[in-house]
Amino acid sequence: MKSLRTDRGNAIAVGVLYILATVAGVLSMVAGGSLIQGPGISADLAANETSVALIALCLLVMALAVAGVAFMMYPILIEDSDTKIKQGLSIWYVGTRITEGAIFVVGLVVLFALLGLSREFVNAGAADAASFQATGTALWTAYDYTWMLGQSVFCVGATMLYYLLYVSRRIPRWLSVWGLIGAPLMLIAGFSLVFTGDPNSTFSSVLYAPLGLQELALAVWLIARGFRPSAILEVS
Repeated sequence: MKSLRTDRGNAIAVGVLYILATVAGVLSMVAGGSLIQGPGISADLAANETSVALIALCLLVMALAVAGVAFMMYPILIEDSDTKIKQGLSIWYVGTRITEGAIFVVGLVVLFALLGLSREFVNAGAADAASFQATGTALWTAYDYTWMLGQSVFCVGATMLYYLLYVSRRIPRWLSVWGLIGAPLMLIAGFSLVFTGDPNSTFSSVLYAPLGLQELALAVWLIARGFRPSAILEVS
């Protein structure tokens, strides 16, 4: 009974953390997309510090939530790891989520650097405007690429996770398959930034949707139903 209570608690925690990470990610993308309008990047940030603060808060919530998911999932995954390969994948999954969270923290640092640059731009003369604008554009591009890198690491980890859950049947297999399909699509969406220059393009948004919806469905399932008994443990 103790193991069942622990699994139930882990399932609820994972579900809540998934929802927090997803909501924070959507809010940060919306706030970031509406913040920058064309070439006015260097002035826009200083004029919209509330939006910048919202993005920063969302990045911090995401960094903590994705790491929390990994630590709450790890006892479940390692319990079902009856081979060295599965043990390795379980550890690698935790590593990818910690790395993802660290990348979001880097994005947070870049964002604050942008805000500082924007404040200096407002106080600078017209003669320095071009150099401030070039630096601001470069930093914002770096911020976009931290998103892409974080999402790429996330997709690798998600593939490991849903393979392990598919084998153990801790969740319905249709949810695992949904995740295995959605992860590569999200990976493609992230790399589309290289060609479109827009992390919120229609193309990328369409490809983000399957995994985003899957994670919300998984979160609701875990909160409402919890983890199923492991098919691996039942056989052994």
